[in-house]
Amino acid sequence: MNIIGVLAFVLALLISVMIHEAGHYLTAKRFGMKVTEFFIGFGKKIWSTQRGETEFGVKAVPAGGYCRIVGMSPREVLTSEDSDRAFVKAGVGQRLIVLGAGSFLHFVIGFILLLTLFLSVGVTSVTSTVEAVSECIPKSANEVCNSKSTPSPAKEVGILAGDKITKVNGNSYSEWVDVVTLIRKSAGTQLEITVERNGMPINLLVTPASRELNGKDVGVLGVVNTIGTITYGPAEATAKATKYTGEILGNSLTALFTLPAKIPDLVRQTFGGEKRDVEGLVGVVGVARVSGETAQTDKLTTREKVATFILIIASLNLFVGMFNLLPLLPLDGGHMAVAIADGVRNFWAKRRGLAKPSPFDVEKLAPITMVVFIFMAGLSLLLLTADIFNPIRLNF
Repeated sequence: MNIIGVLAFVLALLISVMIHEAGHYLTAKRFGMKVTEFFIGFGKKIWSTQRGETEFGVKAVPAGGYCRIVGMSPREVLTSEDSDRAFVKAGVGQRLIVLGAGSFLHFVIGFILLLTLFLSVGVTSVTSTVEAVSECIPKSANEVCNSKSTPSPAKEVGILAGDKITKVNGNSYSEWVDVVTLIRKSAGTQLEITVERNGMPINLLVTPASRELNGKDVGVLGVVNTIGTITYGPAEATAKATKYTGEILGNSLTALFTLPAKIPDLVRQTFGGEKRDVEGLVGVVGVARVSGETAQTDKLTTREKVATFILIIASLNLFVGMFNLLPLLPLDGGHMAVAIADGVRNFWAKRRGLAKPSPFDVEKLAPITMVVFIFMAGLSLLLLTADIFNPIRLNF
């Protein structure tokens, strides 16, 4: 396992935590709340410095961070000077913004990383450049081309290795998969294909041959295309980053809903010797190990390693942002649910002509908070055990 990959992951994780807490800090300060501490890590203090009314620092256990805002609970004893700047004294909207700022910035981090991936680093994909032209269209994987074989349409019309397919029926396609989809729908139907050869466009009329694939007849051109790194222009990169951000968030939400059902599988894999499911649960140590293995393998180019690392960190940020919004204490989403409950209570009191009720005492939910904390701690310990003794293997 490559230590550089692990250290890069840890550094990226700590930066993400710092940005998360900065979201709470900056929005709290914007609304006039008093922030007394801003720390990365937990446990024993390693280093700190005082800047105005806030102490910034680092603690020994790099397992997160926190931003301490005065008056998070109505029971907190405050000085007369701090009373008006307490968190619970702020409006419900302001409280929701402060609480949600951390997750929002995780989403921003994920989007920016994906945008960087598509805009400059690039993704490995099949390109539109022809690497080889088939002699025939085999009916099976074992067929050797002979006089009775179906001729390759690409070879018949003169497509050559090195040609770049730029248009089909006059339309440009940035993704080769879109061209493949069109060809598969066009068995027996003539297409006009434009190829670029030595910088010059050449228009060719070609009719895809028919071949059975997964029980269906599909069109086949008879070319094998090169694999390469593809980058995109600003507009298309933004569209792709937006699309993939949405897809990862959707997958994260699905993963959270199915998480309880995956715990028994994880227990069997941890203590029963079963192979770890690459689509199953994985902890921070497991992700760090994957980052290390990615950095170490010689089966990926440096650019592909960077792209994989960016995708890992982007996905992690988007998942953490979604997880943190769960309406469970002590997560930010739990505190947001309490703030929303306060807003509903305030609305009904105002509508009935009653005095504004006191903010809900979150400490009354301490038993529920403890149950959630114990569950999260237990799951983290189980994941740590699994990641150490039966880690996920990527088979590089």
